[in-house]
Amino acid sequence: MRILLVEDNIALADGLSAILRGTGHAVDVVHDGASANAVTAAENFDLVVLDLNLPEMDGLEVLRAMRARQNQSAVLILTARGTPEERVKGLDLGADDYLIKPFDISEFEARVRVLLRRQAGLHSATVSFGGLSLDLNSRAFFSGSTPLDIPARELGLLEILFMRAGKVVAKEAIIQSLTAFDDDISANAIEQYVSRLRKRLSPYGLTVKTARGIGYYLDKLPEAS
Repeated sequence: MRILLVEDNIALADGLSAILRGTGHAVDVVHDGASANAVTAAENFDLVVLDLNLPEMDGLEVLRAMRARQNQSAVLILTARGTPEERVKGLDLGADDYLIKPFDISEFEARVRVLLRRQAGLHSATVSFGGLSLDLNSRAFFSGSTPLDIPARELGLLEILFMRAGKVVAKEAIIQSLTAFDDDISANAIEQYVSRLRKRLSPYGLTVKTARGIGYYLDKLPEAS
């Protein structure tokens, strides 16, 4: 998943972004409201983690502008402004959840997982397709009870395709979901990851098919006669 973290406390931003990247997400970080407003107008994110006390533009103004543009990204507000009135204002403007500073990191991680599941339209923490299942909490794939050992980039690609199994995902959307601003993945690299995934998935009755000129989709292999 692609996440935007908007936090003017540099130390906190560095810590939270490291945690999110450590679980395999593509994370972009900005430190002021004006940058957050510009970035959310130009780029798509699954989740925006948004501080309220920001320089240049208040977090609630950023949120208001996002929703006015029909931006559907999930928004988790992080703030020390924890009065009921402030929480109601943020939720009424379109925030999906609120976390009051200081907060426990495990609670932050749990709220992120819930919002990303909700954003994907999922109600269960486990998704299954073919001979594999995906634990959305650990972001690990399993065959039965046996975990799969997959390199990070291929894991990210498989997760994107797995969450939309049977549906074509555009190559451009895959690149955007896998990368942050400072990353660089080419279309040729995606083709290499797809080729490797096909070899890894065949024992589990799955394959990645190409929709020529558009993108890729996850499908089941035909059963041997």
